Amino acid sequence: MEEYIRAGKIASEVREYARKKYHVGRTLLDICEELEQMIISKGAKPAFPCNVSLNEIAAHYTAEPNDERIVKDGDLLKIDIGVHVNGYIADTAVTVCYDTRYESLVNATEIALQEAIKIVRSGVNASDIGKVIEDTVKRHGFIPIHNLTGHSLSQYIVHAGKSIPNIRTYTGFLLLENEAYAIEPFLTTKDGNGLVVNGNIRNIFSLVSRKNIGNKDADALKEYIWNRFKMLPFTTRWLTKDYDIKHLNLLLELLLKKKAIRSYPILVEANKKYVAQAEHTVIPKENSALVITL
Repeated sequence: MEEYIRAGKIASEVREYARKKYHVGRTLLDICEELEQMIISKGAKPAFPCNVSLNEIAAHYTAEPNDERIVKDGDLLKIDIGVHVNGYIADTAVTVCYDTRYESLVNATEIALQEAIKIVRSGVNASDIGKVIEDTVKRHGFIPIHNLTGHSLSQYIVHAGKSIPNIRTYTGFLLLENEAYAIEPFLTTKDGNGLVVNGNIRNIFSLVSRKNIGNKDADALKEYIWNRFKMLPFTTRWLTKDYDIKHLNLLLELLLKKKAIRSYPILVEANKKYVAQAEHTVIPKENSALVITL
């Protein structure tokens, strides 16, 4: 619990710094590297590459090596941060808005998160959280992303097998006391589809198996990944200090083909409408929730 709380405090500090800083004119690479270095400077490690997803991209975009994409006026920037201390993860996100037309969308996302947290305690059904999120979102005139969810967290595992829906469902599970969960509403506008689809970019990966695949270089990379990240997600730019980028991409493709690693494609709103996100990590107690990322 102490490690969760420490990770949550650092994640909160970094998120609030990111929320307040003016990002227009900055590259996505600069944002990712600054926030990841902040986490390290505070004595923790990134639990996954900083996600900097713009506009219709809902999630899973992190900066490429030498990424020159710049935040512009009119952009909706989702910054998703993971921090771990000895593998115990705090996951949090904020949407920074540079277009006044979408301020109400961002505000509704934050309100939906706050309303969901109010009912969190041990024994609550996850489907009830989804109902609160959906009802709140619709009252504000927006729609939730149906196929994105929050998730349980465990040591060195970001998505630990349980999903917290953002819509009313008719199946679910009971939240357990002292188990960590990320609650993260994703909202889009009324003319959105309410679903995300895979995009063409994939530069976040995680290890699936340590079994040797019979290629010396690929197996060496696999062990390098295990030693640095365990089963946590990583990105190509974290590896370029030790690997040539062209050779690295070939080895990653081979590991993907052999199912030794998995990739996380960017997730794009199906109608290409803007998406907002807010997220906290909570630990249910008997009568309330400990929100470690406040």
